[in-house]
Amino acid sequence: MDGDVAVVEVARAETERGEVVLRRRTSEGPDVLELRVNGVFVMDTLETGTEIALAAAALDLVPDPRDVVVGGLGLGFTAGRVLADTRVERVLVVEIEESLVGWMRNGTVPHGPALLADRRLKIINADILMAIAEARSTYDLILLDVDNGPGYLVHDDNARVYEQSFLSRCGDLLNPGGVLAIWSASAEPELLAAMRAVFADAEEQAHDVLLQDRPETFYLYVARAATSPF
Repeated sequence: MDGDVAVVEVARAETERGEVVLRRRTSEGPDVLELRVNGVFVMDTLETGTEIALAAAALDLVPDPRDVVVGGLGLGFTAGRVLADTRVERVLVVEIEESLVGWMRNGTVPHGPALLADRRLKIINADILMAIAEARSTYDLILLDVDNGPGYLVHDDNARVYEQSFLSRCGDLLNPGGVLAIWSASAEPELLAAMRAVFADAEEQAHDVLLQDRPETFYLYVARAATSPF
């Protein structure tokens, strides 16, 4: 028990990166699923505002986001908001934890099967670093939410996601006028500097949201590929 809240472990997986745990919190309100990695809270099904706002804000930046990459499946709320946009024709979600994909697919996460049934959605079980390095297609929007930002890494190797070499590779995969957007829980001036070293057009956007009537701010780091001169 956490105070008046009962906590039950729903699923657990041990990986080479550590443990991935899905827990259910039960109180007077609806049950809440909570995802933790190596004991660190990642997200839950109660406060989904920033995951949804992330996708909405990024989609607003691209006039015709037909092909979208989402780095990080989480509990599916970012991908779900992307799929809610009727302009989107294909969504590729890259998730490193195979167990998490399985829990979404088999209904351990109850809303998972309906999300994964969308024919526009493809999920690959891979490290985002590898997936981007090996990609052979181009995209209108690359949306990355693999950590709580570069200052709060889920895995140490993710530090490379915020380095110039990876950002440059993302730029190579963007269609003219396409956008790379990275979510962060805090302001990260070093990330902005790295993006500006690669892209002529890069900016920090602060987004205010209400989570359970509590004001919060998340940051979106946005870089835009040059438009075609033709």
